[in-house]
Amino acid sequence: MKKISINMLSSADKVAGQGVGSAYLEQVKLVREGGADLFDVYINSRKKCDIVHCHTIDPINFIRMKKGKHVNVCYVHFLPDTLNGSIQLPKLAFSLFKRYVVRFYKTADYLVVVNPMFMNELEVYGIPREKMVYIPNYVSKQDFYKKSQSERAALRKKYEIDEAAFVVIGVGQVQMRKGVLDFIEVAKQLPDIQFVWCGGFSFGKITDGYEELKKVVENPPANVKFLGIIPREEMNDLYNVSDVLFMPSYNELFPMAILEAVNLHVPLVLRDLDLYRDILFEKYERANDNAGFVQAIKRLYEEPQAYEAKALRSKEISEYYCKENVLKIWREFYSGIYKHFVNKG
Repeated sequence: MKKISINMLSSADKVAGQGVGSAYLEQVKLVREGGADLFDVYINSRKKCDIVHCHTIDPINFIRMKKGKHVNVCYVHFLPDTLNGSIQLPKLAFSLFKRYVVRFYKTADYLVVVNPMFMNELEVYGIPREKMVYIPNYVSKQDFYKKSQSERAALRKKYEIDEAAFVVIGVGQVQMRKGVLDFIEVAKQLPDIQFVWCGGFSFGKITDGYEELKKVVENPPANVKFLGIIPREEMNDLYNVSDVLFMPSYNELFPMAILEAVNLHVPLVLRDLDLYRDILFEKYERANDNAGFVQAIKRLYEEPQAYEAKALRSKEISEYYCKENVLKIWREFYSGIYKHFVNKG
């Protein structure tokens, strides 16, 4: 039986510290290892393949979708409107870029969304729902797992964190939409708790709010550490150092940090965004403002029973997004669209 050839097109791993790159690497590894009997997977190849899967919206990828006879798949890691609060460009350039994103998505034969809620928003741009499919992100339990107590103590020493401290970790690029300023304000109200932010300015000075955020990063409160961009292979250590993952983002798609943290059963404190409800099944602490965040974190800090209950909820999220479930979806998706392509002639 002929294997289906898939050309994965991506530049996501060229910019450190962004979730798109993590999602890309995990997906390719999953399909290569779990679909070797069905698929031949290539990376940014010039080879003629049956399926071209664009993970990023580079102009060269747009051209490749237009050339040759194959099935075009595009990953939707962000929507045009979610760019607000991430990067700062001149108004005209920003408008043109958003239009380009929509055109890119419209060119693909199929769009893979990481959250089912985005199907409605993509329809607003004139993209038919029948070309969309929801496939969640996935994180390997071999790469993100709980270490022993002695290893955890050694890691805290490495990062100069008190072994007895209650540690709240934030993960993501330093951007306005990530709620970094709220992270700081919440930390100020909980001086007995250690707050740590992993992530930096992946897009440099074009980051929205760069100057204001830079001042905060360089002069944080005493109980806050900004560690900068952490290589992904070291992030498991940081989750092992932490007690809670706190994500006060104002908009997200499906943060890889959440999937990474729940593999270690770390409780989640998140902004109450609609998009989380369908994908995380309300198995997390949520709030809409800093007062609510303070209350949620304080409860996890002071009440062991509440902490254990939320740790169990994180474990349940992790079990749902297991390798077997997500791999099965990818195998059926690629096989199905190729079969349709062949039958269509």
